[in-house]
Formats: sequence, C-alpha cells, structure tokens
Amino acid sequence: MPVSLYASPPGVLFPRGSPQEWGQAARQPPGLLPAQCRAFSNNKILVELDTSSGVATMKFKSPPVNSLSLDFLTEFCISLEKLENDRACRGLIITSAVPRVFSSGLDINEMCGKSREHYAEFWRAVQEMWIRLYSSNMVTVAAINGSSPAGGCLIALTCDYRIMVENPKYIIGLNEAQLGIVAPFWFKDTFVKAVGHRVAERSLQLGLLHSVPEAHRIGLVDEVVPEEKLQEKAAAVVAQWLALPDHARQLTKSMMRKAVLDHMLAHREEDIQNFVNFISKDSIQKSLSMYMEMLKKKKS
Repeated sequence: MPVSLYASPPGVLFPRGSPQEWGQAARQPPGLLPAQCRAFSNNKILVELDTSSGVATMKFKSPPVNSLSLDFLTEFCISLEKLENDRACRGLIITSAVPRVFSSGLDINEMCGKSREHYAEFWRAVQEMWIRLYSSNMVTVAAINGSSPAGGCLIALTCDYRIMVENPKYIIGLNEAQLGIVAPFWFKDTFVKAVGHRVAERSLQLGLLHSVPEAHRIGLVDEVVPEEKLQEKAAAVVAQWLALPDHARQLTKSMMRKAVLDHMLAHREEDIQNFVNFISKDSIQKSLSMYMEMLKKKKS
C-alpha cells in the first residue's frame, strides 16, 4: 500500500559551501551530466542529482501524457523522500521527459469503475504528493515544458517558482469543472495563493485552461522562456534562491505556507471521504465514463 511508504516530514537541510560556489555549480552548461552526478530511476520518474551544486532534476517519463496514476504518485513520493533525506540535495527542478506535455493531471482510470477502497487509496496518494512537495525544505522550481492541466497544474503551483516554455499550443490551469469534478479546497487554496481570489474564482468556476501569455499575466507562472533556454533559466533561478542561508529561507517558506498546509492536514480524512462519496456517485461515474469514451474516439 502506498501510504506505508511515507515517512514523517523531512528534517531541515543545512547549506554547504559559499553562495558563489552554489551559483557557479548551478550554471553548468545545460544538457551535460556533471562529473559529480548521481542518478536513480523507476518506471515513471528519472532523477539526476548534481552533488556539486546540490540541485536535482526530476523528469516525468510516463508516456503518453504523464498521467498521475497511483503508481506514478507513489514513485513521485518515494523519489521526493530520497532527495529530502539526501543532505547533498538542496534544490529540485521538476520537468518532463515526454514531448509537449508536463503532466495531463489525475489519471481518470483511477477514478472510474473502481471500489471505494481504491478511490480512498488513490486520493490519499494525491494528498501525499501535495503535502510532501508543498512542505519541502528544498527550493522547488517547475520547468514546465508542455501543457499542464488539472493535477499537472497543481504540481506546478505547489513549487516555489514556475517557468513555462513559450509555445502557443501549450495550456495550463485547473479545469476540473469541465469534467464535472470540483477542485478540492486545497487545490483552490494553492491556486488563490498564486493568482488572487477573483482570478481564481473565475478560472475555477469556468474550468479555464490558460495560454502561456495569459498564465504569465495572471501570475500562474512566474516566467516565460524559449524552450532552448528553459533548463538554463531553471538552474539560474535555483542558484539565486540557494544563495540565501537555508534556515532563513526554509523558515520563511514554512511561515508563508503554514496556514494552507495546516488547514489541509486538519481536514485530510474528511477530504478523503468527501472525494470517495463524490466520485462514487452514479452521475459522476457516468460523466467520467463518457469523457473516457470521447478520449478513446479521439485516439482512434
């Protein structure tokens, strides 16, 4: 069971070397594996840690669209836990190894035609992914190199900084309402913290998927760059954040995020039951089944 793999929140990591050394290490040419590099991989995620800079890169590799299945979420949390417990790691860049998509969001197969017990297990894994990333001591940067709807958008929102590739075909947003699903309160809270209440209210009610320029304008992403500049820019941003003493940055992050995190943790079991009750409704199951059939027709 995935929940048995999750340990208590990670401890504080402490800085090594000087800020100048951190910046120099993070500015190594993109695409080259540094000499001091450790890598580990599972079925759906590849992680490379540059121990000289203290920065890891996590790549989603679950084609065709990096759907957040139960297996994916479990592997994500295991990978994140390994990095949190590695004192050589202080920063994390999250990106995709699948062309044109960051993550399509929650795997609908996990929410359709399954038992209530399965729905509860799946939703707990979704929660765990958010809790671990939102409360991470590491500097986290989303290098969004493709479309990122729904749960994919949530992963990006949960990071400290978001950089998206400039491409007219890419979209991002919490579009759950389009599928007849209600984004839970902690999705909403994370979104509101990034874009403000009025923008979030309109976007969530309409299930909007924003173009890259619009996402930048409303604050959903912090920066837009050409694709060939993405990794270089992400490394530079991490280096800038790591130039601060870790303890000051981490305590400030904890202070800023504490209210949202505490609210979710206090209502975690209730949220799971609400999800199970909602997703088990005949009307919702019918809606999801119709959506899956539509996707199958598009593929064929």
